[in-house]
Amino acid sequence: MQSEPAVQITGLVKRYGEKTAVDGLDLRIDRGTVTAVLGPNGAGKTTTVETCEGYRRPDAGTVRVLGLDPVAQNAELRPRIGVMLQSGGVYAGARAVEMLRHTAKLHADPLDVDALVERLGLGSCGRTTYRRLSGGQQQRLALAMAVVGRPELVFLDEPTAGLDPQARRATWELVRDLRRDGVTVVVTTHHMDEAEQLADRVAIVDRGRVIAGGTPEELCRGGAESSVRFDGPPGLDLTTLLKELPEGATAAEPSPGSYRIEAPVDPQLLAAVTAWCAATGILPERLAVQRRSLEDVFLDLTGRDLRS
Repeated sequence: MQSEPAVQITGLVKRYGEKTAVDGLDLRIDRGTVTAVLGPNGAGKTTTVETCEGYRRPDAGTVRVLGLDPVAQNAELRPRIGVMLQSGGVYAGARAVEMLRHTAKLHADPLDVDALVERLGLGSCGRTTYRRLSGGQQQRLALAMAVVGRPELVFLDEPTAGLDPQARRATWELVRDLRRDGVTVVVTTHHMDEAEQLADRVAIVDRGRVIAGGTPEELCRGGAESSVRFDGPPGLDLTTLLKELPEGATAAEPSPGSYRIEAPVDPQLLAAVTAWCAATGILPERLAVQRRSLEDVFLDLTGRDLRS
């Protein structure tokens, strides 16, 4: 029997006046997984997550989080989830570690605060008030406050925004550790590489609905899986190359001397390309296989950049 999901959303609708922010959205998030929710600004992802957290009341549809109604049963749900907001939620005059210790005391079995402070690099700013923290320090404190109570489910809104590479990697490792401990993690992010690195499943939201979902590998397998790229003399006759390639393959010269072959890449394709180069008397430079990325999939589906 399939276990009850951590989050089950069916036909969610949320309107603000005449604007429909979420329009019949369906989403299932299994327990113990990391799910990345991606979408352009205004796609409805933030409203969806805030509804799961109990901050928004649905106009239609049903939302269940850990089997509970996040609005009607919020008092029961709140101790079981962690929420990292992109901004706010912290007293401006509170010192960083002081606020974290206060949050820890609100929970029955919190994580070790000192260990969490060290892991997220908050020791140097522990006595600094929140208003004086840098943007990256505020992000790390918000993350620490979201996980210190050992939640069953944690919502992370742009967890690495403004972080340097070292702090970003530390955050990724913390998310992986949460998953290993059986915690369900829902991440909204503008970083495609972050979704590819962390997520078991990805949900792409646009115009208030989930328009695609699956593992990063499943999503990236659709369409042109990969391409072969190489450099050579400009102006090569690619019509002769196409005769050697499988049906449906394309070959182009996007810029002088830079060539790209679009087709599912296998050993036979690579052999055909290199044999053609040998027959033509050229030595291909920087020959490489480039896999279709999650960003390629996103642009294909939405026609928009993630930040647009």
